[in-house]
Amino acid sequence: MRLLGKYMGKYRFQSVMAPLLKMAEALFDLFVPIVMARLINTGIGNGDRAYILKQTGILVMLGVIGLIFSITAQYFAARASVMTCSDMRRDVFAHVHELSFRDLDRIGNSTLITRMTSDLNQVQNGLNLGLRLLLRSPFIVFGSVIMAFTVDAKAAWVFVVAVPLLGALFYGIMLKTLPMYRDAQKGLDAVTEHTREQLTGVRVIRAFVKEEDEEREFSARSAELKRRQLSVGGISSLMNPLSYVIINLGIAAVLYIGAVRTDAGLIMSGEVIALVNYMGQMLIEIEKLANLIIQMTRAGASLGRVEELLAIEPSQKFGNAEVDDSGNTAVEFDHVSVRYNEGADESLQDVSFTALKGETIGIIGGTGSGKTTLVSLIPRYYDATGGQVRVFGRDVRDYRKDSLRDRVLTVQQTAKLFSGTVRSNLLMGNPGASDEELWSALETAQAADFIRAKEGLDTVVEQDGRNLSGGQKQRLSIARAVAGHPDVLIMDDSASALDFATDAALRKAVKGLGDMTVFIVSQRASNVMEADRILVLDDGILVGSGTHAELLKDCEVYRDIYGTQFGGEEAGA
Repeated sequence: MRLLGKYMGKYRFQSVMAPLLKMAEALFDLFVPIVMARLINTGIGNGDRAYILKQTGILVMLGVIGLIFSITAQYFAARASVMTCSDMRRDVFAHVHELSFRDLDRIGNSTLITRMTSDLNQVQNGLNLGLRLLLRSPFIVFGSVIMAFTVDAKAAWVFVVAVPLLGALFYGIMLKTLPMYRDAQKGLDAVTEHTREQLTGVRVIRAFVKEEDEEREFSARSAELKRRQLSVGGISSLMNPLSYVIINLGIAAVLYIGAVRTDAGLIMSGEVIALVNYMGQMLIEIEKLANLIIQMTRAGASLGRVEELLAIEPSQKFGNAEVDDSGNTAVEFDHVSVRYNEGADESLQDVSFTALKGETIGIIGGTGSGKTTLVSLIPRYYDATGGQVRVFGRDVRDYRKDSLRDRVLTVQQTAKLFSGTVRSNLLMGNPGASDEELWSALETAQAADFIRAKEGLDTVVEQDGRNLSGGQKQRLSIARAVAGHPDVLIMDDSASALDFATDAALRKAVKGLGDMTVFIVSQRASNVMEADRILVLDDGILVGSGTHAELLKDCEVYRDIYGTQFGGEEAGA
């Protein structure tokens, strides 16, 4: 609730006015049974038409004023709830972007999506209802009790008995359902995760004819979510009928006591009608309060999940230094080791090497040898758990994040493009780039020809580049990085979809980019054999470092890789 108060502070006026106006509306509602009692006792009892018209006019006036207050309160409540959750959603989104890759791996994408959408929508709905009803409904309930005592003290004791019974009912159900709603939201996480996974991998699923298996898995997760929701819904659904039982028993008691006292001449029929009206008002408000408690219980569970996310401190802290590329050394690894999780095996072990400015460094090794892990340490996507990574002579932990990642750009293994145009995607690498610079980057990435054949820089790119081939997406991803004019360019197996001729032309163009230090990660020996230096990784250990010729002579792992791909004769030479 402290988190909610923090965000509602900006909308204090709306947050205060909404419940106050609803209470004002409730006050007018409490006067209605009194007016009705007078109308019945005096107006109808005496056949006084003028008095009846006067009291009817008062009833209409109370209704109109109450309606105005209600509409205004609804506006303030809606504005406060929508704006509060909009600010919270924006901050949650920004906070997620501050988390490191390690943090995101631990949390998982599905729960992040659920918390930023479903959970925050639950909080918004609960806040909206709360601002309108949290004070109004109890005010009507306790106001009805007080007004009942002004009508007839003896009959009013029925109200005194009913209210604590209702309070105990609400508290018990809320206590039981709050943890169950949290479990239901976790079940929604599981369904969201599975849905996301299947939609992104739908081509693979169809290729292996696994639709039925995935449907069964989805049905199982959906059934579990259904079970949790039905379980908590079943308990929550007891709120209304049990409330009705208590209230209707109260009405029956009021009618019985009222009939006895009317027959004895102690009260008039108008007072009995007023008491029944107050009990009826309590019934309506109890129903609203029951729904409010259910909604606020769900909102409370969802707010707790959002608070948990915002409470996660980013595991990486960045310094304030700016990248200074005046030195001759671009990247240094000093006895670097990496372990992704506590107790897990090391993905990299005691790796040391130096890359000079303008060098092309090839990195090769088998699947799972640690190639991507190694290059991910340079822009500090992950942190080394041992040793030190230095860029231009300084520990990467000392740099500002934007300064480091503006100068060290990575082309990931999986090409990722965003909906828009070729121009909008390339400008992510350099927002101020001219069209000439963008075309130069496309030429370097061997993408200019097919872009010219389409609609140039204004060629439409669909989400995730669905309208482009794998090779085209990879070349545009490389062009985006080249357009940023980085000091260090990392190509993490980013040319795997290119044919050998295009790949060779790309490597030649990249090598001619001047003082840029280039890291080429690949499983193909042909992609790295012309590099100034090749690093060979095997199960996280740097087992070889040198030129192609040196490694053929001295590194058995490299010789095996080369021999497997090109035949054993030259490898053994």
